[in-house]
Amino acid sequence: MNLLIRWVIASLSLFVAAWLVPGIHVEGNAWTVYAVMAVILGLINAVIRPILKLLSIPLIILTLGLFLLVINGITLWLASKIAVNWFHVGFYVDGFWSAFLGALIVSIVSIILSALFKREGEGEVLASRKL
Repeated sequence: MNLLIRWVIASLSLFVAAWLVPGIHVEGNAWTVYAVMAVILGLINAVIRPILKLLSIPLIILTLGLFLLVINGITLWLASKIAVNWFHVGFYVDGFWSAFLGALIVSIVSIILSALFKREGEGEVLASRKL
């Protein structure tokens, strides 16, 4: 159930990014595109993003973590390219700045929606233990 909720949150976050950022547009059946793109983005974040983070540790340290925003933009742009070229899904990101802003919006919306859909009692394990 948790995986399904995270998938829906990612899809809604991509919808908000495509709605707000002029350089991101969707062709075809929009909700199918968002659902497929959420899966592709999740796989990119699970496989390629850790490699990018490892290779850019000096830049992350030098910029006090702000380079992670660039990595988020790169992963969104890469997921879009993979979706369009390999899976023929119509989720287009026009350039780096569109990807950067879109990734920022996806991150913010995902954090907000994850906080709203947080299961009751989650994160309060220590408080509920009896001493």
